[in-house]
Amino acid sequence: MSLRLFLLRHGETLWNREGRYQGCVDTYLSPEGVAQAEAASLALAGCSLAAVYSSPLRRARETARAIAGRHGLEVRADPAFREICHGRWEGFTAEEVRGRFPELYGQWRAAPETVTMPDGESLEQVQERVLEGLRRLESEHDGEAVCLVAHGTPVRLLILAALGLAPGRLWAVHCPPARLSELEFSGEFRTLQRLNV
Repeated sequence: MSLRLFLLRHGETLWNREGRYQGCVDTYLSPEGVAQAEAASLALAGCSLAAVYSSPLRRARETARAIAGRHGLEVRADPAFREICHGRWEGFTAEEVRGRFPELYGQWRAAPETVTMPDGESLEQVQERVLEGLRRLESEHDGEAVCLVAHGTPVRLLILAALGLAPGRLWAVHCPPARLSELEFSGEFRTLQRLNV
């Protein structure tokens, strides 16, 4: 089986700009995020995409819709690629979280694989569902190219998996809004072709 995966995080939201944990909160793209989604659609205009997938959260679906529309495709929302649930951190800035949960915040920054968010998810739980989603994409799109619009954590986990790196290396991957990465999956071989272009 082989799959060519164009992967990107959604465009910017106001909460991104303010440094707030969004997680499962269904925020909208900012005007800058709308422009970023359009730029991503132009960057992929020459690619022959079989499908466009996204997280079910609005900010990802809006970004994916700009790409899908240019290819005459509908967006396929898949909950496997939803952002990590930050639980009680959602809506707070990093500085506010550091003040309210100092020990856990430090642990999240130093060893994210050891943290379960208060009333939220662990990185292991997110990795399980993201990799299950990837297996479905590989099975359903053998020999095809697809685009996936997701969030910072799922995007990082997919890139780490392609590189054979553990989830604990989460912060080793920079993941700006609406920048394209390209992964190739062919049997046991996984290749990172492009990162954040």
